[in-house]
Amino acid sequence: MGFPRDRVKFNVGGKIFETKATTLAVAGKNSFFRAMFDENWNLQSDAAITEHFIDRNPDYFGVLLDLLRTGELYIPPKIDKKFLYREAEYYGILDHVRSAECDTFDGNRLRLAKSITGLSAGDGKFTPAIRADPNGWCCVSQGNVVHVYNWMLEEHPTINLDYRKVNDVCWVDSENIVVSSDEKIANGGMGLFRASTGELRYKFQATDEMNDYTTGILSCSSDYKLFSSCKSTSNGHEIGGWDQVTGKQIDFLPYYTYGNASRLQGTNCLMAISFHPRDGNCCISLLDFRKNTMVMSWSDVRDRVNKLCITDQTEFRDVIAIEESYSICVVDKNERSTTDASVEWKETTRDNTNSSFFGGNNNCYPKLAFHEGQLFSSMKDRISVYCGSDWVLTSEVRQSHGGWICDFSIGGDRLFALHGDEDIFDVWETPCPPIK
Repeated sequence: MGFPRDRVKFNVGGKIFETKATTLAVAGKNSFFRAMFDENWNLQSDAAITEHFIDRNPDYFGVLLDLLRTGELYIPPKIDKKFLYREAEYYGILDHVRSAECDTFDGNRLRLAKSITGLSAGDGKFTPAIRADPNGWCCVSQGNVVHVYNWMLEEHPTINLDYRKVNDVCWVDSENIVVSSDEKIANGGMGLFRASTGELRYKFQATDEMNDYTTGILSCSSDYKLFSSCKSTSNGHEIGGWDQVTGKQIDFLPYYTYGNASRLQGTNCLMAISFHPRDGNCCISLLDFRKNTMVMSWSDVRDRVNKLCITDQTEFRDVIAIEESYSICVVDKNERSTTDASVEWKETTRDNTNSSFFGGNNNCYPKLAFHEGQLFSSMKDRISVYCGSDWVLTSEVRQSHGGWICDFSIGGDRLFALHGDEDIFDVWETPCPPIK
């Protein structure tokens, strides 16, 4: 009796499994099983009549095969999740496991997936930062090192700058991280590192005009440009632009009038924010690098009566641009924020106390993020979620330990929250609905 063409037999560690070709095809083009199919995804003739031996654990193979069959992931109590992830990575179907475990990101349905400990706690001499990449990896900068974690939250070799302080980190793609330091650009103050190994791939180059500058806050654009705030020893300020592929500097724009930029965000132009500029006023600027011009700027209340009220008494702590609504969201030290295109103030605090944010860890200022139509704001030890056209507070994310949140980042359908007072960061995910 012949073996049907749509059936495949496996011997995994001595245990026999039979399945259909259509089930294996679900695994996709990057999977272990792709070699069994021709270019049109038809099962090759010898694949249907051969018993394929795989020298792996059959218990984990059975769980993953059921995932391909049903699209649902059931993990028996005897199965270790960490090893299941590794087996899924071996078979090239880790994306299927991720999709089965986590639903599309929704700030109103987040659950704590894991807390990572063991980092060096902050000592007040530097501001730690956390950055997520679109694949659910993350990196944490502390002092002169950058810790890198993959989707399985396993730590990779650290990026070590020896005795140089890390100023900022930025994912340019799923494999590479840019790190800026307090070393001059000409001496290698900004480099591209391989995320999985910590290997320095190349140092970014500087023009003669920028040799005396150090790099600070980083931002990437969709057209493979990297931007950085730059400061010279004589307190000059620029914003430099580099080609991510070649590492060559391609742009720079004088920024001395407004002080060193404290945040950069790549929009259709480039939004630059100075929190503590030299003239004592906070400033938001929109810069067009195509023409090396400033498109728009908001600074002191004297410039815009009844508009964005920013003075040295009312300093803002973070700003983001929301391109979908052509608006800018601002949060100040008293936890007030605005999200109008006209930039008028609105109160969005959780209660009527409007308490001052000062006290405790001064590095734990409010932070803002916008993701999939939802606005996120960290306040002390929690992250608030705002939704709808009026930005109504709809939920809050809060952990019972770890202290105040000094930074958070969203990527790969995850929210990463870094605590400033403890050596810990939390990973929040949106769970899939229960199987009925």
